[in-house]
Amino acid sequence: MKRKINLLPIIVFALILVILNWYVTNGLLILFPDTIFQTVFSAMLLLIAVSFVVAILRIPSFGMDVFFKIATHSFIIIFVAEIVAALILFIGDITRIILAFLGNHSSVGYLPTRIVTFSIIAFIAFIIVILIFIDGIVRGKYAYRVIKKTLFFDDLPAAFDGFTITQISDVHSGSFDNKKAVQKGIDLINAQKSDLFVFTGDLVNNKADEIIPWIALFKQIKADYGKFSILGNHDYGDYIKWNSEVEKRENLQNLKKHHQEIGFRLLLDEHIDIEKEQQKIILAGVENWGVGFGERGDLNKALTGTNKADFKILLSHDPSHFDAQIKIHPSKINLTLSGHTHGMQFGIEVFGIKWSPVKYRYKHWAGLKEEFGRYLYINRGFGFLGFSGRIGIWPEITVIELKRK
Repeated sequence: MKRKINLLPIIVFALILVILNWYVTNGLLILFPDTIFQTVFSAMLLLIAVSFVVAILRIPSFGMDVFFKIATHSFIIIFVAEIVAALILFIGDITRIILAFLGNHSSVGYLPTRIVTFSIIAFIAFIIVILIFIDGIVRGKYAYRVIKKTLFFDDLPAAFDGFTITQISDVHSGSFDNKKAVQKGIDLINAQKSDLFVFTGDLVNNKADEIIPWIALFKQIKADYGKFSILGNHDYGDYIKWNSEVEKRENLQNLKKHHQEIGFRLLLDEHIDIEKEQQKIILAGVENWGVGFGERGDLNKALTGTNKADFKILLSHDPSHFDAQIKIHPSKINLTLSGHTHGMQFGIEVFGIKWSPVKYRYKHWAGLKEEFGRYLYINRGFGFLGFSGRIGIWPEITVIELKRK
């Protein structure tokens, strides 16, 4: 049966795009009083907009191929650049309206001409935004950062004082396109020489075979106390169409085998003991549990056989699990490691400023959080998805050191 398409949102969006394009073009005409500029500028944006709409309409059959990426990425870049330019031009227009009211002009409806300075700033901002996005696509998506945190606990077994854990999340191997760059990330992981390595879900975008070209690289990861992993929402293949449920289940089974080939011990609603000097901590892992992204994981099952007094670390892909169940669970979970958000791969984290559009979906979307004496750490992701780049929110390798108070 053919999928019905609701054209109203597309028409409304197209109308907004036309108005936005008209406003920016007219605002910049003062700098380029030539009809050629207006024609070229409008034609370029129209072409990008049309290719974007066509790509969206063809997603079910066309998939995430080169055409789709070029169309969507070009549109996103220009659209964001236009919005920034439009905001600056709008400030300029408000300024000239205020000047018109304050001035003594006898003619009705008098409005001063646009202030050239605002048009110049808008054009410069337009170009800067485009360059920033290009940098995010070319360099940013593989600009790995190591973020180190030291956490103190009253109940940490003495033998684990100084124990280190390296975490990565959201590999999304189906998006990778540069083995040399990914190898640098793997080398950076090994350079941390952590005791334990954990991966907190989304090894692929949709299909298990996406990881096959990268198995040899991730197999290089080393940790004396083992390498452990869990599944993320994308690993179940929920976001593409399958010929049958059997094919979908086989895909998941193949993905589990690939975890094993890499050397990851996949934790599926279960736990293991990490032992050192006749003392232990609990490492548990649940299947994906996230508000709006499938509530598959069974936390109680994962903790079956553990004691309330045990020091516990939990791997759970989606951080919404922490607020919904983990922080109020009767058996204290000392540290939860998550991912999922990617920091939306776009935002600002400088000079104490921390902002990303993803904050409107997740109140806490990256880094460390503590509630009721329980910690949550959200990794910003090792890979990328959808937008093939990162701007301001860089791919992350987390190193956590456990210390006794």
